[in-house]
Amino acid sequence: MKSMFSLGAKLGIVSSAIVGSAIFTTLSAIAIPQEQIVQKLGSVPVFTITDAKGAPLVASNSDNQKQGGVAGVFINQRDAVAFVNQLKTKNPELAKTVRVVPVSLGEVYKLDQASGNKPNALDFAYVPAKQQVDAAMALLKQSGQDEKKFQGTPLFVAKAGKEKGYLTVKQADQQVIPFFFNKEELQSMLERFKKQQPDLASTVEIQVVNLEGVIETMQSRNDNQLNQIMLVPPKESIDFVRSLQPAAQPRKK
Repeated sequence: MKSMFSLGAKLGIVSSAIVGSAIFTTLSAIAIPQEQIVQKLGSVPVFTITDAKGAPLVASNSDNQKQGGVAGVFINQRDAVAFVNQLKTKNPELAKTVRVVPVSLGEVYKLDQASGNKPNALDFAYVPAKQQVDAAMALLKQSGQDEKKFQGTPLFVAKAGKEKGYLTVKQADQQVIPFFFNKEELQSMLERFKKQQPDLASTVEIQVVNLEGVIETMQSRNDNQLNQIMLVPPKESIDFVRSLQPAAQPRKK
């Protein structure tokens, strides 16, 4: 049986820029076009808390130079619901007016870019699932890295082979590198890879990077390797969003 997997390049540009927190200047002149970034992020559903008017629920910003406040963007729908449930205890009147709303990560990115550095710009803070943060910390510690230096929303990507190339899969006649929000879902893919290519099973390695750094790298570099990145949203999020879609009406005969 032909394997669905391949080994790509090392992606040195990516690995050097997005391990830990991103610390480089945005170079818009050589960045991937914004519409391509929006498209790449658009397949990832995230969850916000909105008020009765549909505006994001905003917390005060500790940065005195910005008065716009901070809106939480939850990666996991259950975490967003848990936040609302906590709000019912702390501020029951406010809790009655808010709800959890799914939105694409691409839309959040567009809003963030549109607000820019305006005086009252709204900041967006990603809220990763604690289980995935814990998994990331464990992996970093296991590999001898200082897990305390890692910040942001973890993504998990696999490397294998003697050269530690990134594991790619074929999608629409293109080899892409899947970056998973859930470590468990990456591991499921790796089990299939190990069965198809058992000679490489012992070389498999999971690397942790952060979402914020991936986005900033896309903004600062226009490289073909970056075009291979595919963000894989949690299956639970995809299933939840699909459950909200109206069922298809049967065709009339």
